[in-house]
Amino acid sequence: MQFKAIYRTAQHPILSIELFPPKTEKGRAHLEKELAQLMQHQVGFVSVTYGAGGSTQNNTLDLVKRIRAQYGVTTVPHFTCVGASRQSILAYANRAIAEGAENMVALRGDPPRGQTTFVPAPDGFRYAYQLVVFLKERFGDRLSLAVAGYPEGHVETRDLATSIEHLKIKVDAGADLVITQLFYDNADFFRFRDMAVKAGINVPIVPGLLPITKYSQIDRITKLCGASIPADLTKLLLSFEDGSPDQQMAGIAAAIDQAGELLENDVPGIHIFTLNNSFATAHMVEALGHYFE
Repeated sequence: MQFKAIYRTAQHPILSIELFPPKTEKGRAHLEKELAQLMQHQVGFVSVTYGAGGSTQNNTLDLVKRIRAQYGVTTVPHFTCVGASRQSILAYANRAIAEGAENMVALRGDPPRGQTTFVPAPDGFRYAYQLVVFLKERFGDRLSLAVAGYPEGHVETRDLATSIEHLKIKVDAGADLVITQLFYDNADFFRFRDMAVKAGINVPIVPGLLPITKYSQIDRITKLCGASIPADLTKLLLSFEDGSPDQQMAGIAAAIDQAGELLENDVPGIHIFTLNNSFATAHMVEALGHYFE
């Protein structure tokens, strides 16, 4: 089912989750257990990322195909402009479609590790909207596209109004869904959503959530992507040993409260960045499951 149909026909908010292809046999075995746990819930779709510079593209498509076949759930590959020529984009999209994909998450992507600025590949694209235009011109309605939104502004464009303008360009180019970058203050999301709607963005805007189960890990991620953790939540989490069970449960409780407030304020669903770990996601869904039924 395509994104536009998933959200148009939904009678309740949609739960969606993000995974990544494991690199080792141990990681693959772990993911099998995590998937079995996650798929016990009402999951609307699963998105699958790939490594920096497209290093796990084949693994992404393999995992997308396997999850779809094994669980019968809509499963969606990501694609980024990093290191990608037009020819490689076409090859990836053609294979994805041939294997049953009806959707794609279309992103510019972050600069590879060690680089501070994004440099497009030869015959590639500098901006995500160019990728959206290219895919829609080549594939039309065969692919429904999701794009990223940034409630605190893009790390390279801290002005929120400018980030909204860029998002509007992507939506006008043909995107059917916006999934936000992680954030921890719902006021940021509500402000972003209000500005997006005022700008004429009329596709579903889904908040992306990442429960904090190890503060040092998420602190590093937020610094890289330009997101922030509120001072009171930071103080609470740092009162526990890093990664300890107490810190995990405090972070999960905060994520449940955050998601609950969002779901009470008319979001079309939530998208959980699982980091291939069902522990936090399972706790969240068990606490919030009535919203998705």
